[in-house]
Amino acid sequence: MSFVEIETASQPECWRRAAELAETQSAALPATGERIAVVGCGTSFYMAQAYAALREGSGQGESDAFAASEFPFGRGYDRVVALTRSGTTTEVLELLERLRGVTRTVAITADPNTPVMTAADDVVVLEFADEQSVVQTRFATTAFTLLRAHLGLHTEEAVRDAETALAEPLPEGLVECTQFSFLGRGWTAGLANEAALKMKEASLSWTESYPAMEYRHGPISIATAGTATWMFGTAPEGLAEQVLATGASWVDSDLDPLADLVRVQRLAIARAVARGLDPDSPRHLTRSVVLTDA
Repeated sequence: MSFVEIETASQPECWRRAAELAETQSAALPATGERIAVVGCGTSFYMAQAYAALREGSGQGESDAFAASEFPFGRGYDRVVALTRSGTTTEVLELLERLRGVTRTVAITADPNTPVMTAADDVVVLEFADEQSVVQTRFATTAFTLLRAHLGLHTEEAVRDAETALAEPLPEGLVECTQFSFLGRGWTAGLANEAALKMKEASLSWTESYPAMEYRHGPISIATAGTATWMFGTAPEGLAEQVLATGASWVDSDLDPLADLVRVQRLAIARAVARGLDPDSPRHLTRSVVLTDA
């Protein structure tokens, strides 16, 4: 088995550990009512989007999400949360340095032996969710589970749904599809973005992602026989029927949306294998983007 297959399969147990850890790390994480920003790069940015939307949508405080390189320094925040699996990503470290003494920061990372440990005011280490594969799976979902549990919105049902997502066969015919559109609403829009990225990284698939209500405003024109539209969470009324009328496949699920992301991870691995690719070593990518001066 590839590293990413093993790491994907370990997610239910990682989520349980993260939920327990959230109880002991509450002081480091945003308090209810704080105005926060959540930052990251790549997968971490998309999980930041999901967390920020979930937090604000549940009435626990104004929450924004930014790619670390696009942070608006002119805005005031009570706390900035940085997601960084490697703890070495240049844009994240530079952002934390600029915020030192100005805004309280907390980093969520997987490696306790990296520069982020001293770059942030507080650090939560999820070493048990670290990964050998370049492609992120369990660290991303475990960090989200930690934050979700801190909000009081994590349930054991989500973990059981992840076990179901790992055990059940993937929908028939998806591995052969030529294009994938991932849709979400509210906090699941971030998951849709991450799903599209996962398929690109691991299997070089043609993917797109949109807020679900935007799909009718142009992107549905790509839907046809041999393509798939995948919905995270509850779909807008009538959208499934419209997609099916194009000849495209419609994919949705009653699983918790984070558990449904596990199904996409499995699909990305399956497509990589079917295409003779190594899902542990995606083309042109490294575990961390570390920039050096010219």
